[in-house]
Amino acid sequence: MSGLIRTGLVASLLSLTPLVHAADKPQPDPALDVYAKPGELVSVGKDRRLNLRCSGKGSPTVLLESGNNADSMTWHKVQPELARFARVCAYDRAGTGFSDGGPLPRNLEVNTEDLFALIRAAHIATPVVLVGHSYGTNVVRRFADLHAADVAALVLVDPPPQNVGEFSSGFETADDEERQAMLTKVRQCEKGAEEGKLDSPPPELKDCLRPPNPEFSAALNAAQHKNKTRPAFWQTIISLSEANSVLYKRPVAQSESHGATPLVILQPDAAFADAPPEIQKPMEQARLKTQQAIAATSTRSKIVPVAHSSHDVQLDHPDAVAEAVRTAISMRAQP
Repeated sequence: MSGLIRTGLVASLLSLTPLVHAADKPQPDPALDVYAKPGELVSVGKDRRLNLRCSGKGSPTVLLESGNNADSMTWHKVQPELARFARVCAYDRAGTGFSDGGPLPRNLEVNTEDLFALIRAAHIATPVVLVGHSYGTNVVRRFADLHAADVAALVLVDPPPQNVGEFSSGFETADDEERQAMLTKVRQCEKGAEEGKLDSPPPELKDCLRPPNPEFSAALNAAQHKNKTRPAFWQTIISLSEANSVLYKRPVAQSESHGATPLVILQPDAAFADAPPEIQKPMEQARLKTQQAIAATSTRSKIVPVAHSSHDVQLDHPDAVAEAVRTAISMRAQP
């Protein structure tokens, strides 16, 4: 979990998935096969397309912004729940999923610009309810800073801790060292992708990608593999990690204000359950302070605890995310 504030790669990309014995092998979920191919590839200019997936009907539209290096599939449990009562769209940020890569650096500003361009190019009616998870909470908050009139409400799924160094004098040094070690490995993967070596990787590149997931069909595993052997995928990871090394060292800006925009924060109770004990406490202290500071940016905000949940509330309790959207919409209707 320490990778959360860094890049999320240590746990999610560079570690191997445990092998599943044949007797325990789960059956692939056919409902996930929709993620084996793109939804709608929307041109956002300069020969670039972003992959958009929309479903359901209703107003306002709900737009889902994924975490650090995740794509629209992270919302596979949430999107059907929201589509029961709203028009809901999820997308792959540049360099992830089926979306084309984007100009470097891939920082908060360019990702926010891409979100604005996507909404305009796809003719998504505004104002929208923006739902962000983890890093995505920074994107939707920045979008709301720049385009307040386009935002009906904000739902933030466990915003990551910022300024952990306030609670641990050695955290930033250790964080920087771990990031640099991780980036050394990722740059090897990037070079391997550029040289076309990730399909049959040599020993030094075998940890770049996970093996096929037994819960996915052959088509979905093949699509994920293909998407993650692109150089743009690895370039995006590297650039975003470098940008986040600055972003997360800062506290929430005192100038951030969302006026009376409804703002709901989902706060799980076990976000750092698997973090080493020496960093678990300062990260939790920083997380709570960060989320309280974000709540203070709106005069109509609410922090909602989520019991028995990891950082990935959208996977553990998709019903909680759907209910938070309902709450945010109802808050908007209140005087």
